[in-house]
Amino acid sequence: MQSKVILVLITYILLFQLYGQNNDVINWINENSIKIEDSQPDTQLSIFSKNVPKKFNSAKIFGFGEATHHGKEFFDIKTKFFKYLVESQDVKVFIIEDSYPSEKGINEWISGGDGDSKAITSNFDVYPWYCKEVIHLLQWMRSYNSDKTEDKQIRFYGMDIQNANNIDKEIRSVVKKYSIPVNEELLSVIDTCVHKKIEYGKRTDWADTQTPKLNEVRSIMLNFQKETNNENTEYKSAIRALDNLIGYTHYIQHQHSQDRDLKMFENVKSIVKNNSSNGKAFIWAHNEHINNNGFAHYNSRNIYNLGRHLKEHYADAYYSVGFDFGKGDLRGFIFDENKKASWHVFELKETPSKTYASTLIKAKDDIYFIDMNKALNDTPYNFFNKKTKQLILGGSGYHPQKNNLYNKKFSEMYDGLIFVKHITVPNYNLKD
Repeated sequence: MQSKVILVLITYILLFQLYGQNNDVINWINENSIKIEDSQPDTQLSIFSKNVPKKFNSAKIFGFGEATHHGKEFFDIKTKFFKYLVESQDVKVFIIEDSYPSEKGINEWISGGDGDSKAITSNFDVYPWYCKEVIHLLQWMRSYNSDKTEDKQIRFYGMDIQNANNIDKEIRSVVKKYSIPVNEELLSVIDTCVHKKIEYGKRTDWADTQTPKLNEVRSIMLNFQKETNNENTEYKSAIRALDNLIGYTHYIQHQHSQDRDLKMFENVKSIVKNNSSNGKAFIWAHNEHINNNGFAHYNSRNIYNLGRHLKEHYADAYYSVGFDFGKGDLRGFIFDENKKASWHVFELKETPSKTYASTLIKAKDDIYFIDMNKALNDTPYNFFNKKTKQLILGGSGYHPQKNNLYNKKFSEMYDGLIFVKHITVPNYNLKD
C-alpha cells in the first residue's frame, strides 16, 4: 500500500514539473515569438517587418517549407513572405519544387504573355500546385512584372528532376537555329531519354549507358557557345534544359531521395549563379526538402537533403523556414478495398500528443514566427533542442491509419519556424 502511495506521489510530481515546464515554454513563446497577423496573402507583414531576425535579414536564399503539400495557410503565408522579400530585399528569383518544363510557359505568362491564369497551371508537374492559392501567386507576379523592365522582373524556375517533357524539342530547335554540330545519333539519344518513363522500384543501368552521350552533347554545346561567344538567353536555356535532362536520366536509375535532392541542389546553385543578379532566391518546397538536416524518415542514417546541401554550401546566406500546425483539415489520397484511389478530407480534431505542436498550439497567437537562433539562446529547458515528434505529410497527404509522426530536433532542422494553429485545404476547384 505504501509503495502505491509513493508511486502516485512521484507521478504527481513529474506531471506537475512537466506542466510547469510547458508553461515556461509557452510563456517564452508568447514573449519572444513574432506574431503574423493573418494568413491572407495580400496583407502586410507589419509586425514581422519591425522585428526581422538578424540572420533572416542578412540571408540571401530563403527556403520556405510546408508540413503538408495540401495546406492552404502554408501556401498563403509563403506567398505573403515572398511578396515581402521581393519588395524589401529585391528577391526576384522564385524556385519551386517542380521540374524544368514548367518554367517556360509560366515565365512567358507572368511577363505579360497571352493566356488564362487558370490554364497556366497545366504547366505544373506537381499536382498540389493546381490550386487557386498558387494561381493567386502567379497573378501577383504578372501584375508586379507589368511595369518592370526585363532585368527587374520576377523569374520563375523549377528545380526538380522528375519530368523532362519537351526538353528534346527545345534542344533540337536551338541546335538547328544556331547550326550546333550535334549529329542526329546524339539528338536521338536525347529523344530517347526524354521519353523514357521512370519505373519506380525497378533496377536499371539506364543512366550508366545514356549519361556519357548526354555529356558529349553538353560538351559540344558549351564549346560551340565559347567559340561563337553566344550569350543568347535561348541558347543558355537549352544548356540548362540539357542539364535537367541529365538529372532526370540519373534519377531513372537512382530513385532515391538523396539523389533527387542532390540534383535539386545542383539546379538551385546553377540558377542562383547564372540567373540571379544579386545572388538572392526564394525556394518553395516541402519541409523535408528545405530543412537543414536531412530527411526525418532517415533519422538513423546520414542522408543529405536539399536544405543540408544548401546550408553547407551557403552557410548563413541560406535561411530555412519550416512550418508546423496544431489541427485542421487534412487531404489524403486513399485506396479503397477495390484498390481504387481518390482524395478525401479528414478533420484532425486534436493535436497529436507528445509532439512539438501539442505545446506550440497553447501559445496566445494563432500564427507566429520563431527565430531559432533566439530560441536556442533563451527558450526554457532546451525545448527546441530535444527530439520531439512532428506530423509530416508528403504528396499523398494524410492517411488516418498510418503513422506520419517523426522524431526530430527543430533546432537542427530550421533557422525559423512558423506555427499555424489551424489549417485548411487549398481550393482545387479551378472551374469557378
